[in-house]
Amino acid sequence: MNRTARGFLAAAGLLLALATIAGALGAHALRAVLDARQMVSFDTAVDHQFFHSLGLMGVALLLGRTRDVKTQRRLVVAAWLLLVGALCFSGSIYLLLAGGPRLLGPVTPLGGLLLIGGWLWFAAAALRMPAD
Repeated sequence: MNRTARGFLAAAGLLLALATIAGALGAHALRAVLDARQMVSFDTAVDHQFFHSLGLMGVALLLGRTRDVKTQRRLVVAAWLLLVGALCFSGSIYLLLAGGPRLLGPVTPLGGLLLIGGWLWFAAAALRMPAD
């Protein structure tokens, strides 16, 4: 497996560990601090971090298995979009709920757009993969 694929796998693992910690924190400590609406936002951030981190893991595994250079490049773009998108989407929600500056508000939908772009880029890469 190449270094780039290993790096994205490690990033996915770290994001999954952090999502697990955030989920536990939300279930045990934040329910008494956040109101119901804030808790829904927090849960959304955790869920999206889990889903897209698992997706990043899948993209990285595929990247590590493919030998076609063009496919590898496309998968790297998809992986970067997913990684940055997950950090922007979930991270901005966490920071806003922690009292971060309101100017972070636009970062959340930007993160969502990056995630959508990552999955569209992945779909395009899959359609262009050479036949075995």
